[in-house]
Amino acid sequence: MKPLKFFALFLALFPFFSCTTSINGVITENGSTKLDIDTALKPRITALVRTLAAAGGQQDALILDGPAIAKSISDASFKDADAVFKNTSPSAIEGRINIFNINRLFLAAKGAEKFVIFEQGKNGGKCVFIIDLESGSVLLNSTSPEIAAYLNVLMAPIATGEEMTKAEYLALVSSIFSKAVSDEIASSKINISIGFPGQVTSATGGTIKGKTAVYEIPLLDILVLETPLTYEVNWK
Repeated sequence: MKPLKFFALFLALFPFFSCTTSINGVITENGSTKLDIDTALKPRITALVRTLAAAGGQQDALILDGPAIAKSISDASFKDADAVFKNTSPSAIEGRINIFNINRLFLAAKGAEKFVIFEQGKNGGKCVFIIDLESGSVLLNSTSPEIAAYLNVLMAPIATGEEMTKAEYLALVSSIFSKAVSDEIASSKINISIGFPGQVTSATGGTIKGKTAVYEIPLLDILVLETPLTYEVNWK
């Protein structure tokens, strides 16, 4: 892999690794969804990315490029979503993703059709998110093939589909980068708060606040998928 290509992929990859991310959104009765997203790289990752970018001859002021990330999401969504992001700092972005039909969004990615199941009836509904090694790999390769190729080099389970424990993966990251970097990955969490069309009656793996389901998901769980992840919300 050419040096500049390597560093470009590295910079694109790290928003999915060690970061602080909050997602607040709402899903309506017809399945349309609005997600407000705020994410920032952690300090050690920010310093590491700057160092590697400089070594690769890249002097860009932005570590995370909000508009570029938004364009990538919009282009990969098969016209079922659009995104707008802006930078709040060189290593932090905020913005919104609009999904026009959450059931339809992943149908074009064969193997990921059941990543989201949304049902709304007269007496309530349910929304189920299911991700395992198979669907995770399909989603990554269909939406971000270059990042997937890089993660394959790193043998990240979400990209390779290979079974690996979280401890094994952290040891791999530590050997490639540093223990400090693997520690930040291990401590990273995604905070999610989603509103639904009615009073939430159950939220597997989360907590309930009226019509809202709240989740705190370790990022490591998603990267490794040591066990399949299933999050189901029911409402009335």
